Amino acid sequence: MSHSTHMRSSIGALVLLLSCFDNLVFGELNQDFSKCHDFFYKGTPPKGVNALGYQPICQRFKNQFRFASMYQRQHRTPLYSAYVISSADGKRPTSAWMYEPQLAFFRANPEMKPFNISVDQNVMESQAVLQDYMNSNYTRGHLNPSMHQNTTEDRVATFTLTNIVPQRVGSNSGPWNSWEKGVLKKFKAFCEGPMYVITGAMPYANGARWIKNRVSVPEYMWSAYCCPSYKAKLPRDVQPLFPTYAAVGRNDRNSGEEIVPVNPKARTALRGYDVRKMPLNTLEGILAQRLNMPINLFEGQCQ
Repeated sequence: MSHSTHMRSSIGALVLLLSCFDNLVFGELNQDFSKCHDFFYKGTPPKGVNALGYQPICQRFKNQFRFASMYQRQHRTPLYSAYVISSADGKRPTSAWMYEPQLAFFRANPEMKPFNISVDQNVMESQAVLQDYMNSNYTRGHLNPSMHQNTTEDRVATFTLTNIVPQRVGSNSGPWNSWEKGVLKKFKAFCEGPMYVITGAMPYANGARWIKNRVSVPEYMWSAYCCPSYKAKLPRDVQPLFPTYAAVGRNDRNSGEEIVPVNPKARTALRGYDVRKMPLNTLEGILAQRLNMPINLFEGQCQ
């Protein structure tokens, strides 16, 4: 091999190595939640999440951070969204669905943007798009629900597909919706300071399920809250629910009952979409087993 040929070969290999390294750094390791750590208790995101394949997103709308999401590029869904809950002011907004430009274009503006009529191929490859959910038999399930946000801008910001997972309507408008309303009710009745919420999705244990061979369908939804400052005199039945509590909800009525039992007396339309409420450490044990990651959701268990 000539010297010049050897040099070209070496340079080509180096360029290939650097391009792979660049993708790794930008997409997985060189970003964190430092710009939006206020959405986590004591400014500390969940510990134990394996960084490989995940993209932290500080969700920005109208030049302000609104919440945070840990996004799974391969699954085109978030692992979780984290936010500080507040009472909604007004009705659910009518909003255009949005996407995250940063996932599609290197050094793009970090502001979420509404989908255009024609979707860029880079956007389609990097994240879910509206066409994925059309005729899929799944609703667009919010992890950070608009009912948990106060201002119109904060509520509109939840309508980004990087905050959405495929959710069965029986769960989305049934038992899981009731859990979300219950969390908001506890916040208004008993919290005397901020309530931090982390809500996520749990994939199937026996291999991913997909819509359109693109977007991963969760077998379960999960959520936990942390209210470090609450009323000194709580009703006896409420005391176990503070400072933290959690839940897992079924997104597949045909799943086994090891994690969430089915209530046989539930109405037929809602049967199989049950929600099991539990202490925080019980949820973390389930996540550790199912996700193979020893996740700690709140710093110091919110104590």
